[in-house]
Amino acid sequence: MSRAATTGRPVTGDAAWRALGTGVRLLVTDAAALPPARSAVEAELAATDLVCSRFRPDAELVRLNARAGREVRVSARLLDAVTLALRAAALTEGAVDPTVGAALVAAGYDRDFPLLAAGGAPGRGRRADRLRLRLRHRAADWRSVRVDPAASTVRVPSGVRLDLGATAKAACADRAAAAARDAAAAVVAHAGVLVSLGGDVAVAGPAPAGGWRVLLAEDHAASPSAGAPAVTVTGGGLASSSTTVRRWGDGAHHLIDPRTGRPAAGPWRTATVAAGSCADANIASTAALVLGEDAVAWLAGRDLPARLVGTHGRVLAVGGWPEDAS
Repeated sequence: MSRAATTGRPVTGDAAWRALGTGVRLLVTDAAALPPARSAVEAELAATDLVCSRFRPDAELVRLNARAGREVRVSARLLDAVTLALRAAALTEGAVDPTVGAALVAAGYDRDFPLLAAGGAPGRGRRADRLRLRLRHRAADWRSVRVDPAASTVRVPSGVRLDLGATAKAACADRAAAAARDAAAAVVAHAGVLVSLGGDVAVAGPAPAGGWRVLLAEDHAASPSAGAPAVTVTGGGLASSSTTVRRWGDGAHHLIDPRTGRPAAGPWRTATVAAGSCADANIASTAALVLGEDAVAWLAGRDLPARLVGTHGRVLAVGGWPEDAS
């Protein structure tokens, strides 16, 4: 995960709060731009939650999953979110697959994480339901989801539940950064912004002198340790995926390997990737944990700078990631 700081000319606007079940951090290069930038970010967060949440009964995604097997007309935002999730699956050859929703429930991730963490492991009375969901996991995969952009419709196969969590959050960071930049421009010309959602970082507008300095940590909410590695970001996005956070019960975690329907169990516990957008960085960081040993060649073959942390703490820099930031 990551925590934003700055080098060079100081950032004069800084706000932090919680939304989408995670921490939100907004930095702007001029304090006068902070109020409109924050309003723009909050609007994007609210819209994403209402459309893409798995846990809100009034969310559009919940209604889509409830109508599995039928063609459903959806909003432009949900259409974009599903399209991005399917693009992620295609780019990673299924390592990142939005049809793992049932497997997430089977693993125990069946409520918003703060509630899950407070309640511990799922109750015994739900074991039969979880076994049923696990057995149905491979009834279909991402290639069986049908999207018709012209008609704005999506068809989820019967027995399948979509989960858009990771890609939707990262795309929200990209949109929120762009919206904050545009809102800030009405007050301050050429303001730069950084948005971090649970450590997934997107920037827009001119960076401060020296760039945005981002500290790396496996838990974005933890206080940074002395000597923590850092990178400087001037554009695009940075994302981290980790199996060390969002854990519950007997050590289950939220990153599902679509090939098994179970939490990924590869050699890496954390992957941080830089890319042209936060969404693309998130796709790659999630894929790296699922791909395991194959992640190194996969990342290098796509010229994606990445920092991989092994289960025992070994750090590997890939694809041009700076060695002094490892």
